Amino acid sequence: MTKMLMIYPDRCTGCQNCALSCSFHHDGEFRPHTSRIKVFSWEMEGFSMPTACQQCEDAPCVAVCPTAAMYAEPVASRVAWDEAKCIGCRMCTMACPFGAVVYETQKRRIVKCDLCDGDPQCVPSCPTAALEYVDETDAARARKRAMATGFKKTFEEVK
Repeated sequence: MTKMLMIYPDRCTGCQNCALSCSFHHDGEFRPHTSRIKVFSWEMEGFSMPTACQQCEDAPCVAVCPTAAMYAEPVASRVAWDEAKCIGCRMCTMACPFGAVVYETQKRRIVKCDLCDGDPQCVPSCPTAALEYVDETDAARARKRAMATGFKKTFEEVK
């Protein structure tokens, strides 16, 4: 069975452990800028939220990529990126509705969550269990949508 990354914004403390473990896993250095997961914090409102690629079924980043460097990988249930095909146009970064596809200027490359090839390093590094790697079921997808909808309502109430 395929798996998915489940994010619980209400559990996130903004500690950045997920971003640090991700950058270390992929690049061997603790640089949140190169992390495939980002933590956005609203300090005045008192909450933080980790954001990563949602591995969209009909991914906008795949649809706009002129060289097919960004492509769907159905067996792994993820959206993948092929550096050799990428021309650096950054269309994928503009198309992503979650802001989860980022162009890293120092190394001139796209960075996005690849689920660490089935063993996301961000999950065990989270001290509050704000991230879980769960079986992708109808119930899990529904829960993920409900969490996103609930978060949106909560954020609108805070504004």
